[in-house]
Amino acid sequence: MKGFLEETLELIVQKHDSLSNHIFILPSKRAGTFLKNLIAQKTTQTSFAPEILSTESFIEKISGLSYASNLEQLFELYNTYLQSKPQEVETFYSFSKWGQTLLQDFNEIDRYLIETKDLFSNLSAIQEITHWSPDAPKTQMMDDYLKFWNNLDAIYQTFKNSLLKNNKGHQGLVYRTATEKLTEYLKTKQNNIFVFLGFNALNTSESKIIQYILEYHNSDIYWDMDSYFMQDSIHDASLFLRSHKKDWNYFKTNNFKGVSNYYNTPKKIEIIGAPKNISQAKYVGNLLRHIKIESPDSIKNTAVILADETLLNPIINSIPKEIDAINITMGYALEKTTLASFFNSFFELYLGNNSKGWFYSNLLSFISHPTTTTLINEKEEDCCSKISTTIKTKNWSYISTSKIKALAPDNVILSELFVDESYTPITFIEKCLHIISELKNIYTSQSNSLALEYLYRFNSLFNQLNTLIQEYNYVNDLKSLLSLYNELLSSETLDFKGDPIEGLQIMGMLESRNLDFETVIITSVNEGILPSGKSNNSFIPFDLKINHGLPTYKEKDAVYTYHFYRLLQRAKNIYLIYNTEPDVLEGGEKSRLITQLLTDENKTKDIKEKVATPIIIPNVKDLEIIEKDSALLELIKEHATKGFSPTSLSNYIRNPIDFYKRNLLKIEDVLAVEETVAANTFGTIVHDTLEDLYTPFIGKLLDAEALKTSKKQISTLVKKHFARTYSEGDITQGKNLLAFNVIIRYIERFVDLEIMQLKQNSIKIIGLEQQLRVKLHFPELDFPVTLKGKLDRIDEENGSLRIIDYKTGRVEGKNVTIKNWEEVTTEYSFSKAFQLLCYSIMYNANNPISELQAGILTFKNLNAGLLKFAYQEGKRKSANDSIINQEILTLFTKELKSLVLEICNPNSPFIEKDV
Repeated sequence: MKGFLEETLELIVQKHDSLSNHIFILPSKRAGTFLKNLIAQKTTQTSFAPEILSTESFIEKISGLSYASNLEQLFELYNTYLQSKPQEVETFYSFSKWGQTLLQDFNEIDRYLIETKDLFSNLSAIQEITHWSPDAPKTQMMDDYLKFWNNLDAIYQTFKNSLLKNNKGHQGLVYRTATEKLTEYLKTKQNNIFVFLGFNALNTSESKIIQYILEYHNSDIYWDMDSYFMQDSIHDASLFLRSHKKDWNYFKTNNFKGVSNYYNTPKKIEIIGAPKNISQAKYVGNLLRHIKIESPDSIKNTAVILADETLLNPIINSIPKEIDAINITMGYALEKTTLASFFNSFFELYLGNNSKGWFYSNLLSFISHPTTTTLINEKEEDCCSKISTTIKTKNWSYISTSKIKALAPDNVILSELFVDESYTPITFIEKCLHIISELKNIYTSQSNSLALEYLYRFNSLFNQLNTLIQEYNYVNDLKSLLSLYNELLSSETLDFKGDPIEGLQIMGMLESRNLDFETVIITSVNEGILPSGKSNNSFIPFDLKINHGLPTYKEKDAVYTYHFYRLLQRAKNIYLIYNTEPDVLEGGEKSRLITQLLTDENKTKDIKEKVATPIIIPNVKDLEIIEKDSALLELIKEHATKGFSPTSLSNYIRNPIDFYKRNLLKIEDVLAVEETVAANTFGTIVHDTLEDLYTPFIGKLLDAEALKTSKKQISTLVKKHFARTYSEGDITQGKNLLAFNVIIRYIERFVDLEIMQLKQNSIKIIGLEQQLRVKLHFPELDFPVTLKGKLDRIDEENGSLRIIDYKTGRVEGKNVTIKNWEEVTTEYSFSKAFQLLCYSIMYNANNPISELQAGILTFKNLNAGLLKFAYQEGKRKSANDSIINQEILTLFTKELKSLVLEICNPNSPFIEKDV
């Protein structure tokens, strides 16, 4: 298959003996690389190479200007904005949000050579009509707003002049200047032949320049279009070319060259739907593998076109290992490197710093970053891990610089990273450059060439920022600096090394201009991506654009339609992949271009449709089974000897695997900072405060007046236990302050209820937070079994013995009432009843009883009173149901024995429960 460039080059070579005096102008640099390679192949004798330019480079040469970077334009525009003396001056950070849109409008206005005075006058009138009632009196804000729009032409002129003064311009200004200097430029090129290849949509500047050269200079132009579309008077693929052929004077006397007849040749077209982006990438990888296996040489003439360039990473990771040569035109985004996330984390660290210190989440995120650990641990191994563990253990929400330095007093890098001084943008950039210098030394010693390449690019980036900030002193804070940094970073890429001609080609839609491949794979053929659809990133309304001849989304859609069909013209194997699960981020429904293709009667015979779905292997979760080997049996024996607690046995009832991991292997939850008081910490503080509050009453009858007096200590005691249990956590604000007051309120209400009960009952405190242990004798086991636990409170109410367990979570009466003894050791919902019975056995072993009552006081429902354990034999409840006597304890001991023997049975594995 001969592509457009090869065919056109052969025609040119037939007409001219030498190409050394030719100047080829193409839409992109990429096409120029391919053309240069083709010229080398076709040339049979030594000669000077012709000049090959992209459109932008060609226009730049004519204008004599250089392109200003986006940031330079933004700074210059802000400078112009300040000169217009607005009543309320916006900060550079705020201005940059809408300044970009204004820059785009200025750029478009100049590229299309629009008379600015009329346009801005119309725009100002529209703003006034749209926003304000003519009869209503205008406020100062309204006047300022309208003044800005009235001054827009003056802002534009001042901005343009300031750029020209520096011999620079935005793209539109360079194009406008080129049209003015064209004749002057052509005088220097009298002996050259201009050849324009593969153009389509042209702005007014480009159109005027090309038409002038064609009419008044030795030149030629070749279009890349199929006759199938040229003959269709309504097809968007040929919209611009039909217009050029009709409107240009040149074509009244000259042929319209470059029209081919390939589109209607037989093709293999597959339209594939795949769910989400990753599935598209995986499908492409699988497709490439099949192509490589079936026809190894065809990969050299295969292109993967990414309509959505964010698919680059997934596509790269999906390329099969069988393909050894790849060329990627787009480059790897610098913002996706680990070094980019490091500097973002460093910015966030300092932006989050305040008078209280460094916020823990920003700090932990920063010191856990691989680049930070490389920096800090170079001098002191595990320094970062030590800092992280200390912060989590001591529960620091905000950490002062002195605390950080105290953890590693000899680590110089750590001291340099964390300082209390307020950074200006310039000093912060200097700090970043210093970090880069330190990293350079480390990576050089490690011979890490890839990391050094990243560092070089970031060094250039920060130096560029430094130059801009010193030239324009508008960036006065780190927030604005971060915005600029992100703006600059988003446009930076790392180029992939390789032969640009050989191997599989991966490129964006615009890079494919003028290039032809036998096999074309296009991804993300969805509405909102291909074509991109409506986008209103402009201050100029749709109607005003049409009136002044500016392009709208309709023209933009026609451009993408041309690129799409141009790729299909000469291709023999075409795979169009779209996302079947449309959403806001990943495009809309299947593209109209696919629908258009499906309705083309001349192509339906070539098309095959299918929906690709990944092979789904059901992830059936097998319940974990852990056999008891000798080591595990030894752990069980050790645990049984030290003592089963009611909580550990409840863990087993809930899920034996939880018991195995938490109680036998001692695997605790991941250590983390309690930014807000956790539930277990909350409960501990309540328990400890009540113990201190009631300790003076042990062995005594409670007295209402004494309790009223003790209420005054509650706040002090809660503070004391917060300081002890919540380590160095802050309880002076936020949710922690609320938790502090809730605990005080809980305990005050509890004491108030006790005082009310004392009006009708006498209560004697027997014990608080008693640690009890009892040995259980089971003949079936050859080792002792201990049951241990802490009883929150033992008292007597009107002579009746009570065991009370405090709970800060919600408990209901049904959780402590059982009807079937087997359920108490098999159903976790009765874990509270199980615990109360365990406490009763332990107390009875130390202090034999005739009967007692055991219950739970839940602070979330104190009005419910004591929720007493009850064994309900019949359908009706009775007062005797809540009595725990020797018969009840015997029945429970039987169930407890069965549970313990099951745990200790070597032939009974731990089997996971589906909870």
